[in-house]
Amino acid sequence: MTETFYEVLRRQGITRRSFLKFCSLTAASLGLGPAFVGKFAHAMETKPRIPVLWLHGLECTCCTESFIRSANPLAKDVILSMISLDYDDTIMAAAGHHAEAILDEVIAQYKGNYILACEGNPPLNQDGMSCIIGGKPYLEQLKKVAEHSMAIISWGSCASWGCVQAARPNPTHAVPIHKVIHDKPIIKVPGCPPIPEVMTAVVTYILTFGKLPELDRQGRPKMFYSQRIHDKCYRRPHFDAGQFVETWDDEGARKGYCLYKMGCKGPTTYNACSTIRWNEGTSFPIQAGHGCIGCSEDAFWDKGSWYARLTDIKQFGIEENADKVGGTVAGVVGAATVAHMAVSAVKRTQQKGDQE
Repeated sequence: MTETFYEVLRRQGITRRSFLKFCSLTAASLGLGPAFVGKFAHAMETKPRIPVLWLHGLECTCCTESFIRSANPLAKDVILSMISLDYDDTIMAAAGHHAEAILDEVIAQYKGNYILACEGNPPLNQDGMSCIIGGKPYLEQLKKVAEHSMAIISWGSCASWGCVQAARPNPTHAVPIHKVIHDKPIIKVPGCPPIPEVMTAVVTYILTFGKLPELDRQGRPKMFYSQRIHDKCYRRPHFDAGQFVETWDDEGARKGYCLYKMGCKGPTTYNACSTIRWNEGTSFPIQAGHGCIGCSEDAFWDKGSWYARLTDIKQFGIEENADKVGGTVAGVVGAATVAHMAVSAVKRTQQKGDQE
């Protein structure tokens, strides 16, 4: 019988007070109110830890590197207490035949009740021989483990969209997970890499509520991918005012003006970077002075230069031309001022007539 999260914490000497504090912080990180703290506590006290098999295909391991840096909840709490991470060839102690045997054991024991976490993607050319795991194509391992999983999490843009491996000309014919597995629910958590707290929060949500988080039409958790980075960016007022960085390190850059003209993809990128941020909420690329490259969007490698000026994006509700934004704002303000003066003049005339 798999231990519950709370049983593991108690065995480690964690107090009840610390446990409830953890539940409160986790609820807050998911954007949930105090009413959900009790639900988190109840779930972690009663539900057994979820077995997770974490596979690696074509990738650079940046998703794992991001995951282990989660601050709330800590990655160690997720790995050692909240879930039962039974297979991950990057951090597991076992190797060779002993490691591969674990897959068969978990599949047999928890058939239909484990989560498959995928980092990286499978290549289809040459019968999948461009990525070999345990002497066999990763494609074969992926299909085998996916068959009896309850759900699949596609970590990062590699597993979600294909990323650099699938960029033109894509000689290995690398494809995202959903192009190979069609009969399982798939949660896409894109980003290169995804935000650490987003990764751990997705796992926490599944453990707590016993279901997948609500997904958008592209299969991403709405709680983190429902808004554009542009919508909550602290530089947004400068965009609205037509104040842009024109060249790197110019006066506008020093004043923190909008990076839209420098190629920032924030207006077309759906992610939580501008709200959750990175390194325990310290910063994110735009705050560091570099425009968003849109790494959580499909085919971002093939959409042209990351530094190209975006001046004609009409389909996303962005002003037609960044060069005209300032003029448009000024015109609107001017027109509003004139209108206000006209209304005021009319009112004064009416008041004067009433007095006479």
